[in-house]
Amino acid sequence: MSGAHRAKQAEEKAAPTARANLVVPTAEAMRILGARLALLLRSGDLAVLTGDLGAGKTTLTQGIGTGLGVRELISSPTFVIARVHPSLGEGPDLVHVDAYRLTSLAEVDDLDLDASLDRSVTVVEWGEGLVEDLAPDRLEVLIRRPRGDADGGADEAPTDGDENRYVTISGYGARWDGVSFPTSVG
Repeated sequence: MSGAHRAKQAEEKAAPTARANLVVPTAEAMRILGARLALLLRSGDLAVLTGDLGAGKTTLTQGIGTGLGVRELISSPTFVIARVHPSLGEGPDLVHVDAYRLTSLAEVDDLDLDASLDRSVTVVEWGEGLVEDLAPDRLEVLIRRPRGDADGGADEAPTDGDENRYVTISGYGARWDGVSFPTSVG
C-alpha cells in the first residue's frame, strides 16, 4: 500500500463482483474513461481512486465530472480536502475528496461525507483503507503508471499524463454485480 499516512487496511477485501483491466494511453483518454464511468454512476455511489502521485486520479475525476454534468472545473482538492460540484441538471452532485493528508478514520468522520452520500457521487482520491465503510458497495479504481528508467533506475516517468497508465476497475458489492466496465478507451 503506497503512502505511509494511510490507516492500516482493516480486513482482507472480499472478491469484486465486477472487474476490468485496461490501458489508458493519454490524459485525454483518462478523461474519456472517467466520462464513460460516469454513465454507470448514480446517487449514493462511492468511488475510491488509488495510484501514485501523477498517476491520473484527478484527471479521471475530471472526466467523471464532465460525464455527470457538474458545475465548476474539477481540480485537485488537496488543500481543501473535499469539494462539492453541484449538478447542472437532474443528475447527482459530485463530492471530490483528497484523503492524502488524512491520517485516521476520525479525520474521515469529521468530513461528514455520509451526510451527502445518498444524493451524490463521492469520489475519494487516496482513500484506500479509510473510506470503504462509508457505503455497502463501492467502486475501486487502481491507476498504475510506469516507474523507473529503462535501466531500472530512479523514477523518471513523466507525469504529464501522455504515457500508458494501467487501470484496474473493481466493483464491490451487489450494486456492481453484473455491471460491464469499459475495457478500452479507443
